[in-house]
Amino acid sequence: MVDRGLKYLVSDYQTRTPTKYTADSWKPFAKALTAAAQVAGDTSATTSDVADAKTALMTAAADLKAADEGTFQTVTNNTFWNDTSGNPIYSQGGGVFKFGDTYYWYGVHYTGAELYRANPTRKYDGNVSFVSIPVYSSKDLVNWKFENRVATRSTAINNGATLGQAGWVGRLGVSYNENTGKYVLATQAYVGGGHGVLFLQGDSPTDTFDYGYFQTQITNSPTTGTGDQTVFTDDDGKDYLIFSNREGRSRAFVSKLRESDSLRAEPGVQIGQNSSGREGNAMFKLDGKYYHAASDLHGWNSSVAHVLESTSGNIQGSYTGEYTLAGTEMDYSHVTQTGFFVTVKGTKQNTVIFAGDRWADFAWNGIGYNQWMPVTKTGARPQFHSVSQWQFNATTGEWRVGPTNNYILNPDIQADRVIVSSVRGWRNLGGSVTNVNGGVNGSRFALQVSNSGGVEQRVESVPAGTYTLSLHARGSAGQVVITGANGSQRTLGIPSSSGWAKRELTGIELPGGAATVTVRASGSGGVTVDQLSLVKTSAGTPAPSGRYEAETAPAQCRGTIDSNQAGYSGSGFCNGDPAVGAFAEFTVNSETARTATLGIRFANGATTGARPANLVVNGATAGALSFESTGAWTTWTTKTVTVPLIAGSNTIRLDPTTATGLPNVDYLDVGAAAG
Repeated sequence: MVDRGLKYLVSDYQTRTPTKYTADSWKPFAKALTAAAQVAGDTSATTSDVADAKTALMTAAADLKAADEGTFQTVTNNTFWNDTSGNPIYSQGGGVFKFGDTYYWYGVHYTGAELYRANPTRKYDGNVSFVSIPVYSSKDLVNWKFENRVATRSTAINNGATLGQAGWVGRLGVSYNENTGKYVLATQAYVGGGHGVLFLQGDSPTDTFDYGYFQTQITNSPTTGTGDQTVFTDDDGKDYLIFSNREGRSRAFVSKLRESDSLRAEPGVQIGQNSSGREGNAMFKLDGKYYHAASDLHGWNSSVAHVLESTSGNIQGSYTGEYTLAGTEMDYSHVTQTGFFVTVKGTKQNTVIFAGDRWADFAWNGIGYNQWMPVTKTGARPQFHSVSQWQFNATTGEWRVGPTNNYILNPDIQADRVIVSSVRGWRNLGGSVTNVNGGVNGSRFALQVSNSGGVEQRVESVPAGTYTLSLHARGSAGQVVITGANGSQRTLGIPSSSGWAKRELTGIELPGGAATVTVRASGSGGVTVDQLSLVKTSAGTPAPSGRYEAETAPAQCRGTIDSNQAGYSGSGFCNGDPAVGAFAEFTVNSETARTATLGIRFANGATTGARPANLVVNGATAGALSFESTGAWTTWTTKTVTVPLIAGSNTIRLDPTTATGLPNVDYLDVGAAAG
């Protein structure tokens, strides 16, 4: 047989260049590519031959290792995204899956997405008419090329119907079946009066998919169909459907997809239950543990992310009770609900991408449907980082905050979907506080304080530098005060205005650490503000690299971030686990290759003496350190050492060599070139 999918894959992989990869990884890839090309041209090849050739080629491609360290690409949230041709990306309720060396993003194009993008100043409730399922490809998870519409309204399904006749299509994922060589798409569907999981399949990731099967009932689920669902592929290649029951959505299930063809969901195993119901069910794996995440059940509205954590290495084993994913509280997961996760296993670190859905009433809760944020694990539990802009290196797995990131959370007052008297992310300081309908530029809500009232937000950590504070305001007079970690204050006065006016305060010098933004009304009248922004405009001192706080991403702490010992800088310190290998790691950027002096601030109040550790720079041990006793946990001192840095991103790891672990680590100072 001649398989169009294998021919497509061979043609695609023949464009790879050997010099871009390491020789050790290129050799098996080249061998698999040659073998696959022979099978693709063999009309007598069996279905099994084709599937084996595809699997071997994709496995070898996935193992390709870049010869360089890649580049950082910028992810900008709160905006509409375009593909590499400049056309809108319409992809909701789907997922990103890596096949071979390429990421593929599948989702649903709905009519409501087009309407809101054209006029994002109103609701488009109920506009979920299905248009198509597009697929995009990317190597860096930032630049996406449109490939095909794998399914459209004319795609034939069961009983002579088409997808255009389905009452609902959404919440989908794609897996690869090694036995059939097919790429299988599983999506929710309401067809002919029945709810179920619709399976489509294609011969390549970008093929036009055909009907496979419609499964109305998954054993052990109390209802037909599913509530919300995603597809998760484990490290061993086995594929699972992650879902809740359709009515009530109170139970979380993991169901293995049938290994023979992936066209059936096997009996579901319940891993959690919440009587309030959950939606946006999705899963990721990090450091050997499985994490099931979901949002509140209230119609695509944003919420914190609720996590179930596995207590063993079995995806269908036992899980903890629910807890809140740290970092999602202040702005309800960057004003999203859980959509799906992408785990990137980089050459330097593993990073999980939280792909949040923002499409309540087709996104009248902020601009842009897809909001992607990094998730890391610096202590015992994962940490969500709510950033409006960040930069990511898909090769190394490293990330860093973007140059125009807004450090204020819930700045557009969109997290609360109803009128409230305590606005999410902002602490009341008295007087009258509420969100009001009618924000600037047609947004849904704004923040209003009156009767000499006020609110404040503590920004847990900002890097040292010069900042600009801006906002839009109308109504009576008021003021905004920005307070740095050292107590310094700058005030932006807000004069009364009958209409929206932009106000801005520039040249704000802030030290590294926490900062507080306070909004106050000047009198009984109400001042209304919206689109608050605190953006760094220049670097702080010291200029060569500066200070890197242990509690601030992308720093990593194998332990907990604590604040119970006085004298630390910033908002906390790294209290490492008492174990060999419970490291603290910093990511340091250097404009040039140079020698630098590091200052490691620590406290060791233990009575057992010094705590030894290896200093590991860019993966190589640069020397041994001994963190001697400082006499008390509140007594901090600095140890200096000289190391070589390369141009670009550097990792500096303190790796304990005994079971006592590290001392408490406050920060890393990187000085100018030594000598």
